[in-house]
Amino acid sequence: MNALQFNFNIPKYILTKTLGRWVPSIHWNPRFSCLHWGETDEPRLPNQDWIKIKVKYGGICGSDMNLLFLHDSPSTSPYVSFPFTIGHEAVGTISELGTKVEKLSTGQRVVVNPILSCESRGLEPCPSCLRGDESLCEQKTKGEIDSGLLIGACRDTGGSWSPYLVAHKSQVLPLPDEVNDLNGVLVEPFSCALHAVLRNPPKDGDRILVIGAGVIGLSVVAAIKALGYNCRVAILVKHKFQGDMAKTLGADEVIYLNRDYVEETANHFGAETLKPVFGPEVVQGGANIVYECVGRKQSVTDALRFAKSGGTVVILGLASIMKKIDWTTVWLNELTVKGCFAYSTNEFEGRKINTLQIAIELMKRGKVDLSPLITHQYPLNEYKVAFNTIKKRNRENALKVIFNHDQTTIGG
Repeated sequence: MNALQFNFNIPKYILTKTLGRWVPSIHWNPRFSCLHWGETDEPRLPNQDWIKIKVKYGGICGSDMNLLFLHDSPSTSPYVSFPFTIGHEAVGTISELGTKVEKLSTGQRVVVNPILSCESRGLEPCPSCLRGDESLCEQKTKGEIDSGLLIGACRDTGGSWSPYLVAHKSQVLPLPDEVNDLNGVLVEPFSCALHAVLRNPPKDGDRILVIGAGVIGLSVVAAIKALGYNCRVAILVKHKFQGDMAKTLGADEVIYLNRDYVEETANHFGAETLKPVFGPEVVQGGANIVYECVGRKQSVTDALRFAKSGGTVVILGLASIMKKIDWTTVWLNELTVKGCFAYSTNEFEGRKINTLQIAIELMKRGKVDLSPLITHQYPLNEYKVAFNTIKKRNRENALKVIFNHDQTTIGG
């Protein structure tokens, strides 16, 4: 089978890092980059507790593009194993079952929780896994499979940027008939948003700001509305097509990143803008909670200054090494700044369950339909077209781009 894999190579890394700012497409040119396209073996079941899945749709996540653009911090490198097949967002059907797998059957539609925690590694649970924080597992480099935060970053599991992957039985969730495959491939990114909101829930009457209108930012809006919180949600977006989708998903206010966006955002929250002796405006007042979903220097800076005194900033964007961020407002306004990674176990209707199961349940009940987020589908061999579509998302009106493994010609 053909697959898209990432294999770290120092000369290629230096070359791509050096030339990529002028020629972005070099990041997905296998001749020069760490990305490899070609024939590879189907992944094998590590043991009889595992399942092989034939992938129908594989999502292209912002974290995947971060990987291709070499924006990831080196501090995450111990938690991967090269070469790995990329892709952790997947919906498909079961093609092979280990002999110790029960209550699942071949041909069944499923989605995958890609987190490779203690249970999938055949280990006794660490303290994080015991309390239901599988995404914070302390044994990501141990056990019966190689190092990897998740499927799509471990060489033993494969990933959704290929026709097949394998997953431990604890990671596989059946998809009910009420949830179509397009929503199925979005269960994973929606769960990232759900986890952030359920761990940092708005209070009645809170005023919320979401920064960024990619899939995660839009999913935060959808999550807040699907969960029925009594609060008002504003979102800071870059493009009109993103703003239109934010309104469709329930945003109460859309603010565009124009030259006056600081003043407009402050006015929306009844805050005051103050002029320092030099530098950007200071905002006095703001949102009760800011969900930062971009992970860039400017978005983090905005998140810190648009939070009101005593407010909370939740960082979902993949912020890594950033210079010259002014942290004054954190101590001056006694802000709570929290990171949020992936999903694990969350409380829902009085019980603790897996975040992906909550996402599926909300979709099943008709509380949320994210399928309109998928604007482009491509066969895997058209990966260069897919990545260029994402790079030129404003011109292409691209929200979510996915690989369709049943597709053999270019689609959009």
